[in-house]
Amino acid sequence: MSLTIAHKLDHGIAPLKFKDEMTKNKDAFASWYDKFEWNDSGLHEFFESLNNRDDLRCLILAADWCGDVVRNVPVVLRAMEAAGIPTQILIMEQNLDLMDEHLTLGGRSIPVVFFADTGGVILGKWGPRSKYVQEVMVAFKQENPDREAPDYQDKIAVARQEMMRRYGEDTAYQALILEELRDILSRV
Repeated sequence: MSLTIAHKLDHGIAPLKFKDEMTKNKDAFASWYDKFEWNDSGLHEFFESLNNRDDLRCLILAADWCGDVVRNVPVVLRAMEAAGIPTQILIMEQNLDLMDEHLTLGGRSIPVVFFADTGGVILGKWGPRSKYVQEVMVAFKQENPDREAPDYQDKIAVARQEMMRRYGEDTAYQALILEELRDILSRV
């Protein structure tokens, strides 16, 4: 696994350009971005306290077709805006080299959020979803290692339904992401 993303710094696109150029899920992405709320003043204060850090960069490996990107990247973007951390989006299909160095449970799962210093050294990584939601996929993969099993698709459909239940219909899941990002950034 690469411990640096120096070769990717300044090769992504700005978050606004990513949003503008989305061809799939654009309205859903915008909706989650607009619905974002700081439900915890302590979390908001933490991210705002990072504004004096000019040594951090955020790169997000993403694609507009991914449901986890649609739900989770708006939260990351709002946190990075509050923190004043320069952020760029790397389109997964254009960055398969990086994607394949940072697989989740052996698969290409996005988003992957990288926190790096100005030289590109990876200081922390988050994704593709909060631990609470990801628990379902971890358990599924452990219990269903054979992707060719006749009941694999039925079982993964049930796992995905449970993941959606854990996301919920409102913005409560966003606090879990913010807490996990805070935990990463408080160590760098």
